Formats: sequence, C-alpha cells, structure tokens
Amino acid sequence: MHVIYGGTFDPIHHGHLRLAIELCDRLEVERVSLVPCHIPPHRGDTGASAAQRLKLMELALQGEPRLSIDDRELRRAGASYTADTLRQLRQELGPDHPLVMVVGTDAFAGFDRWREWERIPELAHIVVVRRPGPALDPESTPARLLERRKVEGVGSLRSTPAGCILELDPPLLDISATGIRERIATGRSPRYLIPDSVWEEIRRQELYGACPDGNF
Repeated sequence: MHVIYGGTFDPIHHGHLRLAIELCDRLEVERVSLVPCHIPPHRGDTGASAAQRLKLMELALQGEPRLSIDDRELRRAGASYTADTLRQLRQELGPDHPLVMVVGTDAFAGFDRWREWERIPELAHIVVVRRPGPALDPESTPARLLERRKVEGVGSLRSTPAGCILELDPPLLDISATGIRERIATGRSPRYLIPDSVWEEIRRQELYGACPDGNF
C-alpha cells in the first residue's frame, strides 16, 4: 500500500512529522511519502521557495527510514493539483496497487471544490484525519461522499486499489506552520516546534524574517 501525505510544509514541523509516524503505525505501512506542493492552488505564495522548503524537509527527515519525500510536484510547472499527482502515481504503481492519500477534515470539507474531485476516489483511497473544529456539514457533498464510501478498517484499503474513505483520529500536536512563521518574524524562538536542524537552516538562510544570530 502506497501512502502519500501532501502539503506546503512551509516550514515542516513536529506536527507534520508526528502525524506521518502515526500514519505509518495506524495504516500498518513501512513508509509514508510526504509530497510538498509547488504552488498551492487555494492559498497565496509560500514563505519559502520550493527549493528551500525541500531542503528543510530533507533535514527534518534525516534518520527516519519510515518517512520519505516525493518531490514530483516541485518538479512540475504550475499549480499543484492532487488529481494530476494521483494519476501519475497510478500509472507508476499499476491498476491494482492500493494507493492512499491523506487529508485533514478541514481540507476535506472543501473537497468538492478541488479540480477533478470526482475522479480522485477512482484513483486512490482517502484517509481523512479528524482535526479540531466544526464537523462536516451533513448536507454537504463531502459529507455525502464520506457516508457513501466510508469503511471501518485498514483491511478495506488493502483489498482494493481505490475508492474507500477511512476516518482516523490520531493524537495531533497543535502546531501550525502559520504560527511558526509569525513567531520567527517577530523574533521569537520556534524551538521544539520544529527540528533543531530545520531551525538552524532557517536562521542560516534568514527565512521567514529570521536573524542569523537569533536566540536558539
């Protein structure tokens, strides 16, 4: 089973990393691939460039064999669309290999606004990670899609290549990349929110308004 976890990772932090490890355990897979997007279609520019974000991710994942980086969206021109990535992965994996994409409930609430959203369940399973906040509107298209395709266990994901939706409720660290960027920009330390190696590189490159000699 091939599992991908996408996002801007701007910057990558311990919340991302802890969730990825939880996914390995809950989905019983040897590896989860983190897929940084090039240009997110539903938000403004990232605080760091694609190359800078990739470098930070490489530093963060050092020594963790269960997590890997799939940089295909960074190598693709233009906005990053999930359907394009899944279509490419499906071609590589073949028609019968289980493919899983991970999304939070906040993002899934707007799933019907994604490009080619109807096609996505035909290409992959969806794991919806429950996040704090309002529940899905039961009358919404995503809620009806969840009700129609929902399964109760990982076994259903393994038995078919695509088409199922599994909800997970793992413990989450309340860390946001937006909060980290704001903290750095105002001269406050983000230590213990991000790996030390990532903070060192942010300071070295003076990303997000960081000072090279700022407090560690």
